[in-house]
Amino acid sequence: MTSTTTAGRPQRSRLSRLIWELWFQVVLAAVLGIAVGILVPGLGEDLKPLNDWFIALVKMIVIPVVFCVVTTGIASMDNLRKAGRIGVKAIGYFLVLSLVSMLIGLVVANIFQPGSGLHVDPSSLNADDVPQTATEHATFTGFISSLIPASLLGAITGDAILAALMVSIVFGVALNMAGEEGAPLTRGIKALSDVVFRIVGWVMRLAPLGTFGALATVVATYGAESLKQLAYLIILFTATCIIYVLVVLGAIMRACRLSLFGLMRFLKAELLVALSTCSSEAVLPQLVRKLEILGIGRPVVGIVIPSGFSFNLDGSAVYLTMASLFLAQAMGIDLSWQQQLIMVGVMMLTSKGTAGIAGGAFIVLASSVTALGHIPLAALSLIVGIDRILNEGRVFINVLGNAVATIVIGKWENDFDTEQARKVLHSRTTTPPQAEWDTAKVGADK
Repeated sequence: MTSTTTAGRPQRSRLSRLIWELWFQVVLAAVLGIAVGILVPGLGEDLKPLNDWFIALVKMIVIPVVFCVVTTGIASMDNLRKAGRIGVKAIGYFLVLSLVSMLIGLVVANIFQPGSGLHVDPSSLNADDVPQTATEHATFTGFISSLIPASLLGAITGDAILAALMVSIVFGVALNMAGEEGAPLTRGIKALSDVVFRIVGWVMRLAPLGTFGALATVVATYGAESLKQLAYLIILFTATCIIYVLVVLGAIMRACRLSLFGLMRFLKAELLVALSTCSSEAVLPQLVRKLEILGIGRPVVGIVIPSGFSFNLDGSAVYLTMASLFLAQAMGIDLSWQQQLIMVGVMMLTSKGTAGIAGGAFIVLASSVTALGHIPLAALSLIVGIDRILNEGRVFINVLGNAVATIVIGKWENDFDTEQARKVLHSRTTTPPQAEWDTAKVGADK
């Protein structure tokens, strides 16, 4: 009897730990949300505020996280040229990966022809189905204007990541140059950083509620019927995303001599939250902390992650070329290779001009379609209904791709503890989320 009791204790202990794991709670909430959306669609549609509230809480803390991490990272640098070096390397990496992503989407769409056979009559389409925001074109001057806040404190208290990033960099450089006179303020911001990340831990405990509301609403709103005609595009895009992760990101991680699956396991809670809520911003604060725990220096994390969430959107890049060719094929429009490459060039520019805008990929698609003039704007109504579903694949790759980008830049800058990363990524155990935020200090003062 004693042995039975003893044998039973580890089982109860493992089950108890599993229940407290954030990723398990998110998975359970996702299953329940899908069930509610299918069985009680009316209730599912009413649960949308749960996701909206969770995203709002995360956005509340995103800018303070960016300010604290970037400012303290630059302020503690021995050499300010390192910040410029990190930024240049990051932008170069982003441009190369964006181009690779778009070309992959282009090749897949040309080979499998997802839109062929639909034979859509342009006169049957209704441009009114296209959201008004999709017709608002981004301009380069408008993009630059968005970087300049109305006031210094306005950037820190607002919700524009790029403006906050710019102000944080300027503030960090000023503190660094101030030396001992700015040291008390630097210590104060570091103390504020600890408080902010404690709040992040509290907010993330609500992620299962956001997941439950998001998936219940999506399933109730779109259901299975609206997906029949477009199922092939959804399946093809999902398969392309999986191949991109395994081949492209897998090759990059192998070059870094690290495990991609270990990284995905380490970030499973963040990836699940991003996948279910379709929001990259929903995981930015805790992704910053996780990458510091992995052994990447704060200056690298502070610059690469906020800028990457605006410029390094690999999943969106795959979507743009695949969706464009799908629309052209559905309308019976034959685009030459020259026209397709010009389209890629236009999208490389327009995608950077909509950084930080909600639903940015769809806006870029609309801007590019209008600029090229080959595909009528009304054709976008064909994929409006499934854009929310396609967004899940985009966000998943965007989050994972930025984590990989930070590792690459960290190793490039020799600001990365490889041994610690291997130990973390090969560990099969996880710590409770709150304890993780409270006790992890690794990399915070690098």
